[in-house]
Amino acid sequence: MGSEAMVPEWASEPCIMGIDEAGRGPVLGPMVYGCLYCPLSYKKTLATLSFADSKTLKEDKREELFEALKANDSIGWAVDVIDPKELSAKMLKKNKINLNEISHDSAMGLVDRVLKIGVLLTEVYIDTVGDPGKYEAKMSKNFPSIKFVVAKKADSLYPVVSGASIAAKVTRDRAVRDWVLDETADNMLRNFGSGYPGDPTTKSWLENHKHSIFGFPTLVRFSWGTCSTYFKTGAEVLWESDLDEDGNGNNSNGKRQLKLNNMGFTTSKKRSEEIESSGKGRSRFFQARKLEHLTHF
Repeated sequence: MGSEAMVPEWASEPCIMGIDEAGRGPVLGPMVYGCLYCPLSYKKTLATLSFADSKTLKEDKREELFEALKANDSIGWAVDVIDPKELSAKMLKKNKINLNEISHDSAMGLVDRVLKIGVLLTEVYIDTVGDPGKYEAKMSKNFPSIKFVVAKKADSLYPVVSGASIAAKVTRDRAVRDWVLDETADNMLRNFGSGYPGDPTTKSWLENHKHSIFGFPTLVRFSWGTCSTYFKTGAEVLWESDLDEDGNGNNSNGKRQLKLNNMGFTTSKKRSEEIESSGKGRSRFFQARKLEHLTHF
């Protein structure tokens, strides 16, 4: 999403870029990285456009400034919307990718996108995530022809980063406001508040939308520590991979069966075998590939 569809006339001039994010802390919704770029010769004019750190602006002012920068032919912009499912999957996978790495990858992706459309980037300013020096060295290593400035509070120091902050924040706000819930339960409500873990409205929404087996709706970042407190009484599951060759649990607590009895789902061994052989109730991954569970070879 952005203005990359049209290569600007000034693309061959030396250009500057600012990068910032919105939605790093919330437990709900996507994290959005945004960038703004323009000719180096436009830098002084950019400072007169009232761009400021998006967190210091009211929503209607952010919307007004975002529409203004989109209509400005001397400015280009782009955003990377990172879905909550993607955030959780990366942070919970076996070889975990932490939030800082995800952020760095997103920033590098934005630089790469803009370079690929033919914009001559010579300077890039970034609001830091983690150690500024290490972040700056990482970016310089990947893009040696560009001068990088990575700083704390860059969204308050550099107008080009302030503009990126506005693009990221407005995009995230609209994404959360217009979010289409995948879940179809009748009791799904949209009054989830700001999405931050400390917001009473958000906490109430999480409490009322948890499920003992399936967890939370896909709007929620499962990887956030906030979520774990809601599942102390959730159903305990022992996966097939936790069983040894004799069918005994090899986990440390010695539990041997699928723990779904508190929800009324405990199934006899014979019934489980019937379900397994029929293919019902199995993961779509296995069904689509016609994979069967073999016990004799």
